[in-house]
Amino acid sequence: QVQLVESGGDLVQAGGSLRLSCAASGSIVSINHMGWYRQAPGKQRELVATIRSTDSTQYADSVKGRFTISRDNAKNTVTLQMNSLKAADTGVYYCNVEGYLTDWRLFTSWGQGTQVTVSS
Repeated sequence: QVQLVESGGDLVQAGGSLRLSCAASGSIVSINHMGWYRQAPGKQRELVATIRSTDSTQYADSVKGRFTISRDNAKNTVTLQMNSLKAADTGVYYCNVEGYLTDWRLFTSWGQGTQVTVSS
């Protein structure tokens, strides 16, 4: 009932920038939380950044000052601007959205993942 489409993953050199986007569609009446998580090979999925409906944000310590998360409530999209990328940022990045459907059931959805590779 909720579809997430991610885009923006790529191969980039260390120090470069990428912009990830995620668009949510479906029977959505409101979105509370949007966020980005990542999973490096052999590691658990970890939080990168989240943004709530109040526009309050949370970042992993490792990305503070380099990444910026933003959302467009009218378009149900969330964007992650990633600057000064490091090899340690390499991984599959997943979009996560939580909110309410038109029948007021709570939902949480994950995107299919987009690969970010930073070469050193």
